[in-house]
Amino acid sequence: MNTVRTDSTEPVDAIVSNVTTNTDVTANATANADRSRLAAAGAMAGLLSLALAACGGSGNGSGGPEPEAGAWTTGDLHVHTVQSDDSRTTQTLDFVLGKAFTTHGLDWMAVTNHLRSSKYDNDAKLLPAPVAFAYGMAAYEMPRVKALQAAGSYTGKLIFSGFEWDTPTHDHIGIGIFEGDPTLATSASAMKEFQYVFTNGDESLFQADDLARWKAKYSQRANATAADALKGIAWLKDNYPDTSYAVINHPSRNPGKYTIADFRQMNDLAPKIVFAIEGMVGNQMEPNRGGYTSAYIDANKPNRTYGGTDYVVAQLGGVWDALLGEGRRIWNVANSDSHFEIDAAGNSSGYYPGEYAKNYVWQPKGSTGVAGLLGSLRAGRGFGVFGDLINALDFRASAGGGQATMGQELVASAGQTVTVTLRFKSPAVNNYQRPVNSGNLGNMVPKVHHVDLIVGDVGPKAVPGTPAYDVATNPSTRVLKRFTSADWTLGADGYYSVTTTLPASRSQYLRLRGTNLAEDVPGLSAGGEPLADQPVNTADNATRHDQINDRNYGSLWFYSNPIFVTVK
Repeated sequence: MNTVRTDSTEPVDAIVSNVTTNTDVTANATANADRSRLAAAGAMAGLLSLALAACGGSGNGSGGPEPEAGAWTTGDLHVHTVQSDDSRTTQTLDFVLGKAFTTHGLDWMAVTNHLRSSKYDNDAKLLPAPVAFAYGMAAYEMPRVKALQAAGSYTGKLIFSGFEWDTPTHDHIGIGIFEGDPTLATSASAMKEFQYVFTNGDESLFQADDLARWKAKYSQRANATAADALKGIAWLKDNYPDTSYAVINHPSRNPGKYTIADFRQMNDLAPKIVFAIEGMVGNQMEPNRGGYTSAYIDANKPNRTYGGTDYVVAQLGGVWDALLGEGRRIWNVANSDSHFEIDAAGNSSGYYPGEYAKNYVWQPKGSTGVAGLLGSLRAGRGFGVFGDLINALDFRASAGGGQATMGQELVASAGQTVTVTLRFKSPAVNNYQRPVNSGNLGNMVPKVHHVDLIVGDVGPKAVPGTPAYDVATNPSTRVLKRFTSADWTLGADGYYSVTTTLPASRSQYLRLRGTNLAEDVPGLSAGGEPLADQPVNTADNATRHDQINDRNYGSLWFYSNPIFVTVK
C-alpha cells in the first residue's frame, strides 16, 4: 500500500500522485475500515495525550505544563440539512448526524439551517406548504435529536439547533439562542420571533397567533438596512446577553458585504455575543474554493480564499490582525458549511462535518452542555485545522512565574524574557479519499512542513467616527519565527516540540499558523504566505471532483487563536 506525505515543494498534482487510486471499494473495504479505526484511535490518542499533558505530563514521565483538569473537544458550528432551501434531499438530519458523530467522531455540533422558508421535514418529506424555518426546526429537527439521544444514540454528544441569518446588507451570520435554568437549550420561541422581526419572510409563513403578538410588540420589522443588522445584534444582547452567540460566516465571499468598521461596530455593541469569525470557511468542494465565486480580477483579491481560508484571517497584517491589535477577543473558527458533498447531477459543495474542517476547543473540568461549550468558545482556547494536519496543539507563553495559553493574557514586566513553547501532533492518516466520496481512503499521511510564530503590537481600541475605525491593517504584524523540522524535536510522547524566547518590550499578541506546504510552491505559496486559490473547471464531473479534492488536501493549514502579552 502506497502512502503519501503532505509536506512538499511540488504542485498539487505531484503531491497526490502516489496516493492509492484503486477504485474497487469492495476489495479495499476491510483495509479501509482498519485504517479508519487506526485513524480514529490515533486522533483519540492525540487528544488523550494532550489532555494528560495539560494535566501535568504525558503519562510517560516526559513532563509538561502545570496541572490542569479538562479535555479537548472537536466540533462544527455551521451545518445544514435538507431543511435548508439550498441543500439536497439526501442531506437528512439522521444522515448528517451519522457523518458528524459516527463516521468522523465529533464531540459537538450546531445544526444551522438558513432562516428562510423550509418545505421539507428532517427526513426530506415534502410539507403540505412551506413554513418559516424556525417552525420547522421546532416541529421536526429538535424533537428528532431529542428522540435519538433518548433512545441511546450519540450518547455524550452535544447537538443543538441554531440558524444562519441573511443579515441585512451583509452576508450570513450563524446564531445560537438558548434559555433554561439550570440547563440551557435552544429557544425555539426566540428564534421564531427573531425570524419575524429580522428577516423578510412573508407573513404567510408564520402562525396567526404569533403574528398578532409580534405586531403588537413591534411597530415595524427590521430587515432591510445595515442599521437593522445592528438592531438584530442589539436584540440578542438585550434579551439573551449571556446565552447567545453570533459568528460572522465566510465574511469575504461576496464583495462589498463588510468593512472592518462593521466588525468593530458589532463587537463593540455585543462583545460577549460577536466574538468569532469563520475564517476557515466551508464549501471546500466547490470549484471555486469556499464558494467564493466573484470574478477573478485584481479588485476581488480580498474576495478569494487563500489555502481555503478567508482573506480576513489569511492576510498577514490584515483585518484579523488589525482587530487583535486593539486587544479585541475575536477568535477564528473552522466549519464545514455542509449542504451536500456531491449530488446526483454532479455538483459538488462541501465536506461533511468533521471530515475536513475541525474546531478544537478546550473545555475545563465541569464545563458541560451548551453553557459549558459557549463559555469555552468565548474564552478562545482553541485552534482550527484543515485535513487533520494536526490533531493536538499546546501553545504557551510564560514570564516571571506567570503563564498563558490560547485566548488568555500573560502580564509581564518590561524587560522580562517571555518563553514561548509549541507542542503539536499529527494523526497517522487523514480522511483523504481517492476517488473522492468513495470510501476508499488514500492513505495520506499529514505532515507539517513549517509553523509560523506571528506577532503583532497591541494598542488602544479605535474610536468610532475617527479615521482609525476604518483602518483594516496592522503594519506591526510579522512572522517572528518560522519553525521547521530542523528546529523541533520529537518526544517519547509523540509530540513535536520547540521553544523560543522574546523580550517583553511592549504589549503584543502571539499566534500560530502552520501548513504542509514549503515556502514557495508554484500556485500555492510564496515566501511562506498562502496564494489565492484558483478555480477547478474541468468538464468531466468525476475528474473535476478528484482535482478539487486534491487541491484541498494539497494545501492544508491550521491557525491558532492568540495569546496576549501585556507589558506593564
